Amino acid sequence: MKVYLIAGEPSGDKLGGALMEGLRQIDPDVQFQGVGGPLMEAQGMVSLFPMEELSVMGLAEVLPKLRGLFRRRDETVEDIIGSGADVVVTIDSPDFCLRVLRKLRTISQVPTVHYVAPSVWAWRPKRTERMIGIVDHVMALLPFEPPYMERAGLPCDFVGHPVVAEPLADIDDASAFRMAHGLGDAPVVLALPGSRKGEVSRLIGVFGESLHKLAAERPDIRVVVPAAAPVAAMVHQQVKGWPGEPVVLDPRGMDPDIALAEKRAAFAVADVALAASGTVSLELAANTVPMVIAYDMNWFSRIMIRSMLQIDTVTLVNLVSETRTVPEFLGEACKPDDIARALDLVLQPGPERSAQAAAAEITMERLGRGDEPPGLRAAKVVARVSGVRPVANGV
Repeated sequence: MKVYLIAGEPSGDKLGGALMEGLRQIDPDVQFQGVGGPLMEAQGMVSLFPMEELSVMGLAEVLPKLRGLFRRRDETVEDIIGSGADVVVTIDSPDFCLRVLRKLRTISQVPTVHYVAPSVWAWRPKRTERMIGIVDHVMALLPFEPPYMERAGLPCDFVGHPVVAEPLADIDDASAFRMAHGLGDAPVVLALPGSRKGEVSRLIGVFGESLHKLAAERPDIRVVVPAAAPVAAMVHQQVKGWPGEPVVLDPRGMDPDIALAEKRAAFAVADVALAASGTVSLELAANTVPMVIAYDMNWFSRIMIRSMLQIDTVTLVNLVSETRTVPEFLGEACKPDDIARALDLVLQPGPERSAQAAAAEITMERLGRGDEPPGLRAAKVVARVSGVRPVANGV
């Protein structure tokens, strides 16, 4: 089986890596080609170009980069045709991936799978129309998504979210992390300002001010900042004046497994987290870390998205658990005073902290914890859509 994969950001790289591992279980001789990051490259794929070129978010932010993105689209289509792929899997990043599939479909009828259903339940519900005729199958991470796709005529499987299959650090790992970084028994605040340069540049100042205000009430806190490789240099520079003697976890130049183990240990020691909106809320829930979500964007993007938003919360833990236990501060509400008060509240034992723990448990159960690994479930769907008969493990 020859599989062409495209991912455009770290969360997609993680999905792609798990999918590729699952495909190897089905077909040990599977061949990979495409665009991805370090986790997909660790599974044997050489990326056509750096995945970071596609990590652009926001309506205004993407405009200056359109010319380069169109060039990469054309290169990718040409590479797919030359690869002889049995199936093409695009992973999230719909603005780029769907452009690739649209052009590809004018040349080839190779089966296509889009991994991560577009969040039409949140905003821009007509996005499914862009997929009709160019996407043959959709794989959803959230259990409530398939009906939205199927109503638009797109076959869709819920394959589970990869966060439920990720190992968690144990007590010994957490103790070793505290000792290695001199954290003692201080309360640990995780700061997670995002993985894209644009969002980090907008959020890191707000995060710093929020932590200064929290430290005024809780001077004993220590701050740990797990940085994504594309923004690690920026994070190092920007957190120098933060309180809590920030510990920056920089994965650049590290063995990916060691870097991931250190990040997991950081999540294990965390008492509370301040995080950008996104899938990181699910990682925090998997570790039962109480959290506060904060996010802002370009003013134009903010206005446009507000006009299209159909839900009252963007935090996945709130949505999957059908609660509103995780406080979020978005757009104009992304204010340090309010964020600091919310952090202080959930840092203390009490009903807010207990409610978040209960919501985290519900979320993990509904995302498939205890079931077959999502990467393998996704791999079975890809193998079925490809039309190539799986050859191993009786699948």
